[in-house]
Amino acid sequence: MDVLLETRNLSKSFGALKAVDNINLSVSKGEVLGILGPNGAGKTTTMKMVTGFLAPTTGETFVCGEPISTASVAARAHLGYLPEGAPLYGEMTPRSFLLFMAAARGIEKQECRDVVESAAGAVHLGSVMAQRIETLSKGYRRRVGLAAAILHAPQVLILDEPTDGLDPNQKHEVRRLIEAMSVDRAIIISTHILEEVDAICHRAVIINKGKIVADGTPSELKRQSLYKNAVNLLLPVAEAERAASALKGVAIVDRIEASAEGPYVRLAVLAKGRSDIAETISDIAAVSNWQVAEFSVDNGRLDDVFRRLTEGEV
Repeated sequence: MDVLLETRNLSKSFGALKAVDNINLSVSKGEVLGILGPNGAGKTTTMKMVTGFLAPTTGETFVCGEPISTASVAARAHLGYLPEGAPLYGEMTPRSFLLFMAAARGIEKQECRDVVESAAGAVHLGSVMAQRIETLSKGYRRRVGLAAAILHAPQVLILDEPTDGLDPNQKHEVRRLIEAMSVDRAIIISTHILEEVDAICHRAVIINKGKIVADGTPSELKRQSLYKNAVNLLLPVAEAERAASALKGVAIVDRIEASAEGPYVRLAVLAKGRSDIAETISDIAAVSNWQVAEFSVDNGRLDDVFRRLTEGEV
């Protein structure tokens, strides 16, 4: 698989503060990489260095083999960037704005209209191309930003918080667009929304205090969760306390968490060493004749992994 973007030992210091510390990444064609981290972790600084908007203190970024620092024009020709809160000219229409952006990209005048219509079609802007941008919804404004980022058919697309501030329907639509665009591109998404990783990312890295603390597919990251193989039981309130007491005596059970849900209590039964305890718990429930309304096995939780890696929770 072709590696389209690579960072080598990327670091950035602001005086005594080391905002990014030795970041090494590679993203291949067809891959969507999510960059996660708490506020102040170094995500946005990393994105700005990757796109060439901020010079690193040490290290280098390569886009399609071209180094950003010494071949900036050639590297940026392969790069599309949608920053968080991308500025748009509200008095312009999407068509006039995208024509302006195409000209700024150096696209030949006779090709601009075709390029703009192609990019607009890719992000489904056709119905609003003649409206003023200031009248558009957040979802449509985000699409205008995406269209501007892909006008020149870049092989690498960098998206900073692409669904921030959007409603659930708008988020779903933007995620579908990103998935469709990833077929022949490498895409990096910076986000603090964990559900985004499950929805569209093939791989994710977690950054904390400027360093990569985890790198893997969503499934691989979830396997690090304390909730991996945990059994979830939904029981009537009157029965839940008795069930919890009985399960605490089982040797392979690490701990039990309880949460009220109306006339029921949900018990999360965590296994020691994340071992598979579903069959054991099922047998105990059957022998004890518990009135189990729901029974499920947890695949692991990204929020648990994220908290433990960024806050040191155990």
